[in-house]
Amino acid sequence: MYKVKCWFCTYLPKNKENVIYLSNHQCTVDWIIADMLAIRQNALGHVRYVLKDGLKWLPLYGWYFSQHGGVYVKRSAKFNEKEMREKLRAQMKAETPMYLVIFPEGTRYNPEIPKVIADSQSFAEKEGLAILKHVLTPRVKATHVAIDSMKDYLDAVYDVTVAYEGTVDHKGQRKLAPSMTEFLCKECPRVHIFIDRIELKDIPEEQIYMRRWLHERFEIKDKLLIEFYDAKDSKRRNKFPGKSVHSKLSLKKTLPSLLFLGGLTASMLLTESGRKLYVKTWIYGTLIGCLWVSIKP
Repeated sequence: MYKVKCWFCTYLPKNKENVIYLSNHQCTVDWIIADMLAIRQNALGHVRYVLKDGLKWLPLYGWYFSQHGGVYVKRSAKFNEKEMREKLRAQMKAETPMYLVIFPEGTRYNPEIPKVIADSQSFAEKEGLAILKHVLTPRVKATHVAIDSMKDYLDAVYDVTVAYEGTVDHKGQRKLAPSMTEFLCKECPRVHIFIDRIELKDIPEEQIYMRRWLHERFEIKDKLLIEFYDAKDSKRRNKFPGKSVHSKLSLKKTLPSLLFLGGLTASMLLTESGRKLYVKTWIYGTLIGCLWVSIKP
């Protein structure tokens, strides 16, 4: 049986915490990586995402993310700070456990779209910020609103850097990170994850200073990824500095959910009435979900 191997650098607390999870963003698999870390702390049900607004129209999932505490945001001038604060305050009022995932780059780092990378680097140069190679210039608004709104509710911020083996070609150039299908079909045998747990007291409160702090955190990510992908010594490539630990996930944490969901889906698809119900659930669930998120973001 094929298994994806996860290698962790630094310490991941075993206990559940209310956290903001900040990570570089390369592909849809990044969402799964956040889940893989959360399940190791028995916090899978606490994962919520800050998502770009267009994703709320995803069939069924758009509505699910919204109802599960996800926050949809628009970019730049259209960013609605008040709406995001209200949603986070509602979660805190309900004493909802928080494992809020944010990808501050705002979009994926995709080497096949060099214009996005070039524009990001040009913006950094214009603003007097360090130019980054393997990540995009981070946007601070969502991160600042999240930390500022929940500063008395959070235990820490997890700064997470993710690297996928096999994403450099023979010329040393970055390739596209694995798609979900490739990831599940063994095209990416190893994922490397570097985690830095940051205390809230070490993060500037004002947005102008937090912006600089966030960029400095992404400079650290960039240096880690330069070492991972570009190290002249081949023995230092495909690993993060320091000691790495192969983190196995026990079946008792994953098998019950697999059996429940697999059994439920199979039981529906094995009968004609079940298949009709399955199709209707997708069709009507999508329509109702789209209507719901358009009325109540």
